Amino acid sequence: MSLYARYSALLETILDELVESGDLPADAGRKAVAVEPPRDPSHGDLATNAAMVLAKAAGTNPRALAALLEPKLKALPGVTSVEIAGPGFINLRLDDAVWRDELVTVLREGERYGLSTIGANERVNVEYVSANPTGPMHMGHCRGAVVGDALARLLEAAGFRVTKEYYVNDAGSQVDTLARSAHLRYREALGEEIGEIPEGLYPGDYLKPVGDALAAEYGDRFVGAPESEWLAEFKAKTVAAMIALIRHDLGLLNIHHDHFASEAALQASGKVDAAMENLRSKGLVYQGMLEAPKGEAPDDWEPVELTLFKSTAFGDDQDRPMKKSDGSWTYFGADAAYHLQKAETADHLVNIWGADHAGTIKRVQAAVKALTDGRVDLDVKIVQMVKLLRGGEPIKMSKRAGNFVTLADVVREVGKDVVRFMMLTKRADTMLEFDFAKVVEASKENPVFYVQYAHARISSLKRKAADAGVSLDDPVDLDLLDSEELALVKAAAQYPRVLEGAAMAHEPHRIAFYLYDLAAEFHALWNRGNDDPGRRFLLENNPQLSRARLELALGIGQVIKNGLGLMGVEAAEEM
Repeated sequence: MSLYARYSALLETILDELVESGDLPADAGRKAVAVEPPRDPSHGDLATNAAMVLAKAAGTNPRALAALLEPKLKALPGVTSVEIAGPGFINLRLDDAVWRDELVTVLREGERYGLSTIGANERVNVEYVSANPTGPMHMGHCRGAVVGDALARLLEAAGFRVTKEYYVNDAGSQVDTLARSAHLRYREALGEEIGEIPEGLYPGDYLKPVGDALAAEYGDRFVGAPESEWLAEFKAKTVAAMIALIRHDLGLLNIHHDHFASEAALQASGKVDAAMENLRSKGLVYQGMLEAPKGEAPDDWEPVELTLFKSTAFGDDQDRPMKKSDGSWTYFGADAAYHLQKAETADHLVNIWGADHAGTIKRVQAAVKALTDGRVDLDVKIVQMVKLLRGGEPIKMSKRAGNFVTLADVVREVGKDVVRFMMLTKRADTMLEFDFAKVVEASKENPVFYVQYAHARISSLKRKAADAGVSLDDPVDLDLLDSEELALVKAAAQYPRVLEGAAMAHEPHRIAFYLYDLAAEFHALWNRGNDDPGRRFLLENNPQLSRARLELALGIGQVIKNGLGLMGVEAAEEM
């Protein structure tokens, strides 16, 4: 249990006592009660809003309730003072021994420091990437891949059971186009001059190996054959080859999904029909016509009777068609069934989508709520585009022309860890610039370098300790650490609550922000030694203080390593 969680539990016990004494009703809602660091560190070590939140239920004003809480809080172990501030916030100061004990906890728990049980073993399905299986991963897919994978790691660290899923859109017209493109490369592999790739087909050279494999397997059997004889076979072979390529490219970032779900298999299984019947049995499906799209003249639109889902009953802007006029399923119809399939083995669903899917969030959330009777919730995180630059100049790409920048190209140039860290340096729903020149700079402005350098510096201390006459086997006296050094422990102690908050909000970028701030505090303490040799971590003539400072550094290094692990980034030992 983290330090903040311990004091939250102690506060809960105090509130229970107020219930027993009749000063607080038993049904007073405590969900919003928090124990957290004060915004201004000069106000203390911990702050609680308990009096502000519960005063109304207690039939009193916040400062009066705070006055009841004050002596009980002051009696808690490790608390040295309690102050009621402003309208009723309560600030607490802790004894230095509390922070020294927390440093011991960090080092004792090691890689397990910060892990939480807040997820209560609930099941979460995180679906991410899910790009059409029509080519290799490019940088348009990279950010969603990293955000999804980091979120899955974060949720597991918070005590959830996580399934990492990729939805393969292998039932649409794009895979027919893919198969036709592969057939062209198949003919090319057999010696035919194919000339310029026709408009509408996929032009990339990545289909050449597929064509070679098809030629080796089938010879010239399908060169002049009608499409009906080879399309299904070529589609299956080519999609399988593309999925293998996608798995390989994602593997370069150490991203591995637990499950690849096929849209074609979903439709063939009859689950889309089952989802339709589920909604129909609840009176949520009807035959009707949609209103004309806004901005179009009536002459440009003809009303058509469609099978509609009453998504407006669940907060959507309009009812949505499940089937097209020709009787085939709409994308939404198939998506609804797919989410029902996921919900069969999950308590929560999380989708990582590109910005072009933002307009479909409400309808899919409505479908999940209707199909599961509200048992399963769906959270959709939108990931904005990555703008690629080189030395400040935009890199022009065209997927149609087949000259896009692939994920594999980027990983080969700057490395897995740089790519993963950079994808988490901003909120997922904001634009991100990725400058090939800047992401490898050795500067404070490059967050990847700045955090990694902090860990590398700490690792260097371990290597240099022997030269300063310090051994990790020597006893350590943490009482030698002063207030500035303990302030660094206080920053490290925030890690468990940051982890929990990031997991519950589904925002893995919070870990990157936290690590940058922690690294900044460490570097600041390190740099004081440049001006004052007595502030250095290792002192030739003071092995006892050096040992205590080394212990501090190792604790900070452990927290940085743990946080980087959540991001899927290895902690650098030297730079």
